[in-house]
Amino acid sequence: MKQVESPDASVHITIEEVEGNLVYQLFRQEKLIVDTSVISILPNVKTEITKTTLNSENKTWKPVWGQFSEIKNQYNELVLDVLLEEVKAKLYVRVFNKGVGFRYEIEGFKEGAEATFYCEYNLSNTNELYSPNGENPPLGPISMDKLTKVKKQPRLMTPLVVKNSDNSYLSILESDLYVAPEFGTIKFKFNKDKKVLAATNKTKLKGEKVTTPWRVILLEEKIGDLVTNSVPLNLATPNKIKDTSWIQPGKALWDWRVHGYKTADGFTYGVDTESYIRFIDFAKKKGIEYFLIDAHWYTKVTKGHFTLTDKLDLKKVSKYAKTKGVKLILYYDNHKGRYGDDELFSYFESLGMSGIKYGFMGNNVSFTSDAIQQSAKNHLLVDFHDSPVPFTGIERTLPNAITREYCHAQQDSRKAFTPETFIKMALINAIQGPLDMNNGNFDLIGINKGDRLKGPKKKNTYFSTVVSEAARTLIIYSGLVCLPDAPESYQKKSDLFEFIQKIPVGKWNESNVLSSKIDDHISTARRFGEEWFIGSVASKKGAALDINLDFLIEGQNYTVTYYEDTKDTHGMKNPEAYQIRKGYVKKGDIIKAMMAPGGGHCMWIRPELN
Repeated sequence: MKQVESPDASVHITIEEVEGNLVYQLFRQEKLIVDTSVISILPNVKTEITKTTLNSENKTWKPVWGQFSEIKNQYNELVLDVLLEEVKAKLYVRVFNKGVGFRYEIEGFKEGAEATFYCEYNLSNTNELYSPNGENPPLGPISMDKLTKVKKQPRLMTPLVVKNSDNSYLSILESDLYVAPEFGTIKFKFNKDKKVLAATNKTKLKGEKVTTPWRVILLEEKIGDLVTNSVPLNLATPNKIKDTSWIQPGKALWDWRVHGYKTADGFTYGVDTESYIRFIDFAKKKGIEYFLIDAHWYTKVTKGHFTLTDKLDLKKVSKYAKTKGVKLILYYDNHKGRYGDDELFSYFESLGMSGIKYGFMGNNVSFTSDAIQQSAKNHLLVDFHDSPVPFTGIERTLPNAITREYCHAQQDSRKAFTPETFIKMALINAIQGPLDMNNGNFDLIGINKGDRLKGPKKKNTYFSTVVSEAARTLIIYSGLVCLPDAPESYQKKSDLFEFIQKIPVGKWNESNVLSSKIDDHISTARRFGEEWFIGSVASKKGAALDINLDFLIEGQNYTVTYYEDTKDTHGMKNPEAYQIRKGYVKKGDIIKAMMAPGGGHCMWIRPELN
């Protein structure tokens, strides 16, 4: 039996040969977390361990952007040289204090042979599962015991969250698809005979040597800490872009959900030059870095050519944005004909665009990887929309991959978006990386009564408060926070919009989920320099949450601005009532955050000026 433990000795894995298979067990604090489970790369081939090596690493690195300005990469690693009949392979078992990773390298195989990266997770029948569910509310809780009894298995997706009987958590996902896109994303299946959950990636082998993605298990005491766990990033290939000076995270105004909005001065927003000039002017005024132009800017696409709508002078808009210092991101809809990807990205750059929002890419890893690399060559940020690949860790390797809609984006598909849906996605979908969720609507009354062409299909089904909307823009980690409401809606509540304005998107020194509970609440704190931003949201029940400021510096006095629901606020009946007040705080203070049904609470904390 071979064994490797984490640097702090809290996690360890055993590996041994059993009946021609490699099997592992995973322990945390001496407690068995994953019982005897098979891990293999070639199906039905006897495995023999021929050599073992132990390695270790303890370094830090700096991401181009992200939830942290510096990340510690510390692990112990067991490398197993194995013989798969005539094929040589290595199994890497990397153990961190908060997670583990498995990866195979194989060589000497016959080209065209099929490889299956197969990994079992022999969990307790008392465990409960939670899973992303495309553009729908996440699934769960699903008991492991139930999986043994149901005829039709639920479709489980990565990142899978597992709640243990002691209320600790683990998450099953993968990282570094960049090195082996041909394997695709993992597919989960419950084996009723063995009563184990299994995940597989399959591919036809090419070349002389193949490296698989990392199969990852994250381990945390609290579910919220899975969202800030850095193991997937540490396992990803380091940055491949030499000059990253053009890669700037930030906020973007977004036009798609504003179409049809009528302002007090009689103007109606649409896909036209004057509407976009208004967006750009407001972005300049409020220091918003980007303006995102979504669908319908073109009427037809053929290979090598776009036909633009006659209401939009895109060259004029691009030139105007440049004079104002506002960068443009332009949408491309992959299912409305093909422009030709060889020309697409250079064409977008020639238009003066700083990024591309790529819709309907599909769950094709190789295609997605190529699109990111082509975007980078043409100095374009890329935002993947419409159920894209959960490309965990890619923002380290190719940091122009700024965000993706691996979630039910707010009001997308024009479905009602509940507070509980938001909380679940913030704790489950967000584990895989930055999300494009489009939070931050301020005209909730108007949206609910149908003052938008793209409001909810069923009126008065959007349950939220304006303070909750502001908090959501902080809670969801992204390199591009896309703001979906009209400039006039934000201007009317400019004192509340201040919180969103001040958020330094993607430039955080540190991030922590202070408190969280599925279907109930989440509270997140992020630091930029000496300033702290805290956002909290509640379910339809509302919540009274104690926020302990023990993370502040001892002896330092701070000024705080509170952005709060009022006693009369309600996510459906009175969603736009809010109050703003200022005060002083210090380390160890406990703030009582009172949140209305569907409500929220925000704080902007900065050192008191002498």
